[in-house]
Amino acid sequence: MIDLEPLQLGVVGCGLLIGLCVLGVRIAFAAAIVGTLGLISVLGWSRGISAIGTIPHGTTSNYTLSVLPMFILIGYLAYYARITEAAFEAARRWFGWMPGGLAVATVYAVAGFSAVSGANTAAAAVFAKVAIPEMLKAGYNRRLAAGVVAAGATLDSLIPPSALLVVYGIIVEESVGKLLVAGFAPGIFSALVYTAIITFMCRRNPSLGRPIRGFTWGQRFASLPGTLPIVLVIAIIFYSMLFGWATPTEAGALGAFCIFVIALFHGLKRKELTQALLETAKLTAMIFTVIWGVLIFTRFLGFVGLPKALAEWVTELNMPPMVIMIAIYLLYLLLGTILEGIGMFLLTLPVIFPVVQALGFDPIWFGIILVKLNGIATLSPPIGLVVFVVNGVRPDIPVRDIFRGIGPFIIADIITIAMLTAFPEIVTFIVNSAS
Repeated sequence: MIDLEPLQLGVVGCGLLIGLCVLGVRIAFAAAIVGTLGLISVLGWSRGISAIGTIPHGTTSNYTLSVLPMFILIGYLAYYARITEAAFEAARRWFGWMPGGLAVATVYAVAGFSAVSGANTAAAAVFAKVAIPEMLKAGYNRRLAAGVVAAGATLDSLIPPSALLVVYGIIVEESVGKLLVAGFAPGIFSALVYTAIITFMCRRNPSLGRPIRGFTWGQRFASLPGTLPIVLVIAIIFYSMLFGWATPTEAGALGAFCIFVIALFHGLKRKELTQALLETAKLTAMIFTVIWGVLIFTRFLGFVGLPKALAEWVTELNMPPMVIMIAIYLLYLLLGTILEGIGMFLLTLPVIFPVVQALGFDPIWFGIILVKLNGIATLSPPIGLVVFVVNGVRPDIPVRDIFRGIGPFIIADIITIAMLTAFPEIVTFIVNSAS
């Protein structure tokens, strides 16, 4: 039997986990298997199994996690309330006059839907049905039409309610409310950068997407009442958390109740309500399963001391902190192409976050950066989950065309990350002003 030191055992465990994931084992099960074997190796059978057994109850009894099903439910109820169509129509009337106006309208409609949704795959599926047919009907280039839907859907992970930000806050023990509030400004900033890229491309080559004109001011203002549900939920979630009137869970519950009432007025059927509740339960169970499995693995890493050792090693390097941070950026871009965002955060943050803290970076700013990096990863081959969701709804648009269509938006995301890195106040100024 090979006798390994604790740190060596931790490194072997990380390698084994990566190997299992590459072979196609679900991250929840791969992490649980490796973590269980590792804890038994370090603590022995009895203590190892005892340490593992406390994780499911300890995780699910965490009050902060109760915000996740609330935010997920808001998204599904918003879908069945048909808020997406109203948001897109309003954006079409107000922004259609610009070069690439329908693509710009899609960006802002997705951004609005993101404020009442917690899953980027849901946003991609919804707007692939709503926006792509309108753009193709208007003669838009299909690569641009599919690319803007896929890229716009990544705003869903940044603009609250965001499951990724909730999980990040729980892992690093940072205020979930502050993180969710901090996501608004970078989300809007990212949408503005997308707008600039689309306008530049369509002004340079008008055949990509011509302006849509003919809407009167009366028609534009007439489209605004349909967006009121989104505005209401944004106001409830944002201001209640910003000023401390409600916890994130309470804000999510209030938002879900408001959307539920609105959905009833929009003719929500019992079958649709049942479907929304079932989909919420399925997605919540999936997220919790990933959390349980990965936390077993991270507890193993904690026992062997790998996170602390890595943090000490990095801080002793004779390199500028920003160089190390850029290396962390590249690591997350690489991992994000093969791992789902929540699992990746749970897997890596116990090791990476102590390094970030030791380098003196703001944890709220770092959380927003990670979510944006994950957005780029979900657009990138070979996996590109959001791309395949769009292709699943629109199989007439080949995957290769969608990947080509998102190229300019990945450049836009890199510009956004560079700006957020150079000017972290874009992320922190709202939270700091409310403190």
